[in-house]
Amino acid sequence: MTLLQAADLQDHLMTATNDLERLQRLLADTCDMLMARFYGAFDALGGADAGADHTVDATELLRVRLQLGQAVTALQFQDMASQLIAHTHQRLRGCADQLARDAFGAESDDDMVVTPLPSRPNPVTQDEMDAGSVDLF
Repeated sequence: MTLLQAADLQDHLMTATNDLERLQRLLADTCDMLMARFYGAFDALGGADAGADHTVDATELLRVRLQLGQAVTALQFQDMASQLIAHTHQRLRGCADQLARDAFGAESDDDMVVTPLPSRPNPVTQDEMDAGSVDLF
């Protein structure tokens, strides 16, 4: 393996670790938001101590809808997390394949299948969750 190849491999591995760190932040932020929104909706409906005769007025219903809407927005993390995981997997697999090919040396290019490295640095540029429109993929 040449110095240039080793440096390129190191860059890809570092990018993969950065993707994983971003994924961890996404998951932590989203879990906090989901808990807050679901508890907010629960509280708006009267919580656990609401009696059978508890009715929900229009203001409470609007508040619950807002809380649940924000919870659904937080559910977008699943799509982003899945994209990051798949991308990171492909990057790591490509690096491992390249390392194996270079270390063990295939007699021809047809002897070993190498997973191509992703052409983009990462599929998801967002690294935090904010309230806004909901686009589930």
